[in-house]
Amino acid sequence: MVTTRVRLDRIASSTRNARLGSEVLLGPDIVCREGHVLAVRILADKAVYNQMEDLTGRFIRLRAGDVLAGTLGHRNALRGYAGVVPDTLAPGDTVHVLNMGGVLGRCTATNPDYGQPFEAEVLGAVLAFPKTGDRVGRPAHIRDNAVPQSEALECRVPVVYVAGTCMDAGKTMAAAEIVRGLTRVGLRVAGVKMTGVALRRDALAMLDSGAVAALTFNDAGIVSTSAAEALPTAYGLLNELARSTKPDVIVAELGDGILGEYGVAQLLADAPLMGLSAALVCCAPDQVAAWGAVRVLDERFGLRPTVMSGPCTDNEVGCRFIRDQLGLPAHNARRDDGLLAGVVLEAVNARR
Repeated sequence: MVTTRVRLDRIASSTRNARLGSEVLLGPDIVCREGHVLAVRILADKAVYNQMEDLTGRFIRLRAGDVLAGTLGHRNALRGYAGVVPDTLAPGDTVHVLNMGGVLGRCTATNPDYGQPFEAEVLGAVLAFPKTGDRVGRPAHIRDNAVPQSEALECRVPVVYVAGTCMDAGKTMAAAEIVRGLTRVGLRVAGVKMTGVALRRDALAMLDSGAVAALTFNDAGIVSTSAAEALPTAYGLLNELARSTKPDVIVAELGDGILGEYGVAQLLADAPLMGLSAALVCCAPDQVAAWGAVRVLDERFGLRPTVMSGPCTDNEVGCRFIRDQLGLPAHNARRDDGLLAGVVLEAVNARR
């Protein structure tokens, strides 16, 4: 196999488990399956949605000519791009950058707010050399060094689940403020993002808020979660956090929406996972979404939120609707963070 040595200008956060250096060897044979790591060259500049999250969590602008290490994967985002892993790829072919975590694939749907995605020329498969003295290498995959998935839930730590109706419903802000509030009363809090598309930003927000550790599905070797893999991934992440950090409570953000395509419904329907629930925080953008979320959670999953948050609680109009019409507490993570955390703390204490 003929290999090529290249210097990477950018290493996307989605490749984190592969532990790449700035120089890598590339092979021409590309395995077109999720999780494999490729090197690509960005073909043109973009004015919007033009940044990439690197291994440190910094967002850096991508420019034409940049050599990027990214990860093959799919995306099914309403407020973003949708895309799939191509059936075949070879050096010289073109792929798209589907998200800021460096997920690579063939775009199947765009969003008018973001324009067309970055196009990138495939340079080759990044090679890994897991054995000392290995001169051949094999295509790198983000399952390397990953937190193992599990078919059994061993974790017994109370979990605060943060779910929402869609992207950008306020879940990450709510999760971070709940972590902050619980930490400030002396609890040892761990964080996890269980579903979505590879990006470390939300886990880093929980770490910034005081979490002793924070993992995402990407740490378990998953690029984009699905109904098939969401459950063993969630089990594995909770088991790892319970074993390695000994937390008093875990705050778990469920990325995307409760009716999306990333496996949130499978988690909400799982008795062992919901058996750990100390609180269910539900985020929604408006009153109709809040009403619908409460109804869906009840009718499909037999669940009732502990508290509502998100943009539907941005002012007293929405909060009054939620209190009067839905019979639930309503607290905004940006202006009522102490009250939001207080409701959750009461529920956690009752569970413990």
